[in-house]
Amino acid sequence: MASINKELKSIDELINRSISGEDLKEFNRIHYGRIDHHSLELKKGSNKTSEENDFEIAAYDFPARKEETRTPRTVRVGVIQHSIAISTSQPIIEQRQAIFNKISKLIDTAGDENVNILCLQEAWSMPFAFCTREKAPWCEFAESVTDGPSTLFLKKYAAKYGMVIISPILERDEIHGDLIWNTAVVINEKGVVIGSHRKNHIPRVGDFNESTYYFEGNTGHPVFETKFGKIAINICYGRHHPLNWLMFGINGAEIVFNPSATVSGLSEHLWAVEARNAAIANSYFTCAINRVGTEVFPNEFTSGDGKPAHCDFGHFYGSSYITAPDGTRTPSLSRTKDGLLIAQLDLNMCRQIKDKWGFAMTQRLDLYANSLSKYLKGEQGPQLIRDN
Repeated sequence: MASINKELKSIDELINRSISGEDLKEFNRIHYGRIDHHSLELKKGSNKTSEENDFEIAAYDFPARKEETRTPRTVRVGVIQHSIAISTSQPIIEQRQAIFNKISKLIDTAGDENVNILCLQEAWSMPFAFCTREKAPWCEFAESVTDGPSTLFLKKYAAKYGMVIISPILERDEIHGDLIWNTAVVINEKGVVIGSHRKNHIPRVGDFNESTYYFEGNTGHPVFETKFGKIAINICYGRHHPLNWLMFGINGAEIVFNPSATVSGLSEHLWAVEARNAAIANSYFTCAINRVGTEVFPNEFTSGDGKPAHCDFGHFYGSSYITAPDGTRTPSLSRTKDGLLIAQLDLNMCRQIKDKWGFAMTQRLDLYANSLSKYLKGEQGPQLIRDN
């Protein structure tokens, strides 16, 4: 794995080093939506574990207004970002096991911090090898939703800590022609798989050669009603599509996770905007998760853009963060380091913000649906009025 020591560690850290006092408070008010980050105190053991295993840990609170007719609906969510553990030239089983060994420390810490819902990054148990377009050996990472190695590994943690775990994997559908999908598996607090969702939007840009391995998913926009709230998963590239976010909201989601794998040269200027905007537009919480590090592959590959062949995809810039329905957000995790981000959410805020802003009431779905229907049927082109 290539060194990432020269990479900027954190925009948030840079800001804190550069300004202070009233200027910092004003920056926080404008950028994060609140002066105080509402940091939560972590257990001494959690801080010790993070230091010993070289990962970042942070926790924040999103309190809602106290209501007379409803009690608080407090839930703790956690997101994990991480780099791969050993060289991509090592045997597949060893690569996956090395990631399991690394991630176990972060999952245990999340459990100790009473996290109720935990989400991992896109294709968390493998390198993001889809840039290479090579089928061998990367397709060997594909596994069953119900009893694949990643699912079996996480089931025991879900049951041990009584937490819901979202596991984005490369799925092998053995029932339907051994097809491969980019899939998020939802495991409940008892260690039982309650369902899965397949990635709706597949990129075809730069080194993102994912359509070589799988096409667009066929599971729609499912929302999983768990013990801790209604959750959905908008996998990676779907964050660029506002209607994808919209549909999860229409189906009742209170928290939408966005497990991703995206590199600094392509999307970093978009990263802090999209999941945050979705939280605002749809009055739910969003959790944006990105992997970390530079993954180097044995064979060179090209992007079809005229640039020289290369062996790495670029730097996965981490920067995972969580946004509330009112647009307030946490600082990001590091751009260069493994990390566990925890947020305590009061889900009552979803309805409170709907009442305040009225987006669901004023969005005019009927108008959009009518125009889209005519457009798709070829009955209407762009509604363009020209000045003749």
